[in-house]
Amino acid sequence: MAKKVIMPKQGLQMIEGTITQWLKKEGDMVIEGEPLFEMETDKLTITIDAPANGILLKIVQQEGAVVPITGLIAVIGNDGEDISSLLAESSAPVAAPPSPLDHAASAAAPKAARHAGSGFTSPRARMRAQERSIDINAVPGSGPDGMVIERDVLAYPTQKDEIPTATPLARKEASLSAVDISSIPGTGSHGKVTNSDVLSVVAARIGGAGTRGEQVIPICSMRRVIAERMMKSLLTQAQLTHQISVDMTNASNLREIYKKAGKKVSYNDIVLMAASRALTDYPIMNATFSDQGIVLHNYVNLGVAVALENGLIVPNIKNADLMRLEEIGIASRDLAAKARENRLVPDEYACGTFTVSNLGSYGLDNFVAIINPPESGILALGAVKKTPVAADDELAIRPIMTMTLTYDHRIVDGAPAAAFLARIKQYVETPSLML
Repeated sequence: MAKKVIMPKQGLQMIEGTITQWLKKEGDMVIEGEPLFEMETDKLTITIDAPANGILLKIVQQEGAVVPITGLIAVIGNDGEDISSLLAESSAPVAAPPSPLDHAASAAAPKAARHAGSGFTSPRARMRAQERSIDINAVPGSGPDGMVIERDVLAYPTQKDEIPTATPLARKEASLSAVDISSIPGTGSHGKVTNSDVLSVVAARIGGAGTRGEQVIPICSMRRVIAERMMKSLLTQAQLTHQISVDMTNASNLREIYKKAGKKVSYNDIVLMAASRALTDYPIMNATFSDQGIVLHNYVNLGVAVALENGLIVPNIKNADLMRLEEIGIASRDLAAKARENRLVPDEYACGTFTVSNLGSYGLDNFVAIINPPESGILALGAVKKTPVAADDELAIRPIMTMTLTYDHRIVDGAPAAAFLARIKQYVETPSLML
């Protein structure tokens, strides 16, 4: 009996997604659990597995289509099976029977790999193993019950040349612009070709032809959701800002102490820890506004804004208020790496209670950030710059950082918000108070 292919609801906090790449074609034999297509959600790119064994009789939604979570995407069934009733439900045209050539191709299609250890491998691990020509049965698994996951394959040594990888947006842009993506050197993580790499090649080609024009960049799912959430944030929250200058001298000294001990600690790590401690001192800043009332959270899930190729995402450090300084640093860098390599899972960017955004690496003195709803505040960090200041009635040069707090005035009044920001300053300028 034919089986509908729709998006799985569990674990996906979204209402729609964009199909970026089909991994099978009509007429191919598919195996339950085998990667079927890739989809870009508002947060990341995911791989959807086949829900049943059979032949891919009809692809209803093509690459680039935006599909609601309940929409029919494809149909899997037996060869020659009548699926007109299923297609009629989605107002899709009746599927043409697969050609003999398609059946011949499907007979040679590789089957999903099974791991010799636990017997379990994730879809992305299988995909990466295929890209790198690695026998996945030889890869030790570090996931639940010994499952082989993507990071296991990426860490597995290989002497063979890796097949160039590219982001879904880069592949799409290369296809639209008739660019051979295999000839483009990648500047992304692990040499991955990014959309910017493709656009650079296209721009060079246009410039070489002596022509000038315009380009329309399609709005991806992530950008569309960012636009909607940010507008909703500004329209539904009473956002106000406070700003303060912080002397980073003692924070700099603390970094040197950790460096001599062989441990890496950044200014950002110190501020993250200061914010997590200040949130426990001022729980009203760690709250959410709801119809039932103001919800105070007795845990701190500290969001860290991470810039991506086509947007941004805010994974959060769970229970940051219980962590030591070096643990916060490790967690922050790990989440940022996962975000840039598209390895985040939904739990890692859900249920945040407060966010810190740092654009200091771009040389900004300060900036105002928009609250990430439903949180009640966000802290924006500027660059640490040597600045003339008055110290003990004398002129001195000190490393100064400007911090800007945006808070929801529906939840927090100006005085407690100012006190909260001052407490963060106190912790950063005197780190021993929070260690």
